Amino acid sequence: MLAVWILIGVFVVGLVLVVVVVGMYNKLVTLRNRYKNAFAQIDVQLKRRYDLIPNLVETAKGYLKHERETLEAVIAARNQAASAGQAAAANPGDPSAMRSLGSAEGALSSALGRLFAVVEAYPDLKANQNMMALQEELTSTENKIAFSRQAYNDAVTYYNTQRELFPTVIIAGMFNFQAANLFEIEEAQEREAPKVSF
Repeated sequence: MLAVWILIGVFVVGLVLVVVVVGMYNKLVTLRNRYKNAFAQIDVQLKRRYDLIPNLVETAKGYLKHERETLEAVIAARNQAASAGQAAAANPGDPSAMRSLGSAEGALSSALGRLFAVVEAYPDLKANQNMMALQEELTSTENKIAFSRQAYNDAVTYYNTQRELFPTVIIAGMFNFQAANLFEIEEAQEREAPKVSF
């Protein structure tokens, strides 16, 4: 009789352990999917930004005949950022992909900042309705990107924290839940949004 009770006790303890492990695993999967979804929101805004830039350059091209290098730098930076964005979207949270994206986005912001500084010297271009509308759209998109980055970084921080807590760290190690990287821009000048003035 005692052996039966011991067997039942072992079975109940085993069942509780399985339920706890499954619960921790499912929580990690949920949190990983949450930060991937948060990155998808950044990706949507970045694609919008990348789509606006060629229109901005085309509008400016007629006025900025002597500023070809600035326009080409913006397009090159846009293309590099778009490539880095695709790599990061394939694996959000990957340290090297996130560093590359942060660096490319910083370079794009710098190139846009130079373009807007040049636009200031051309009153006709500055007053152009298309240019004003595109600058307004770009400013709005920049704000949405900033909010999306914050949501992504919050989701990554929560995931990483839960992943590192005991006993979840054991489950994370067993099932290869890797730490996710924040979306940061490393250089101080790259942290500033491009200045858009009307």
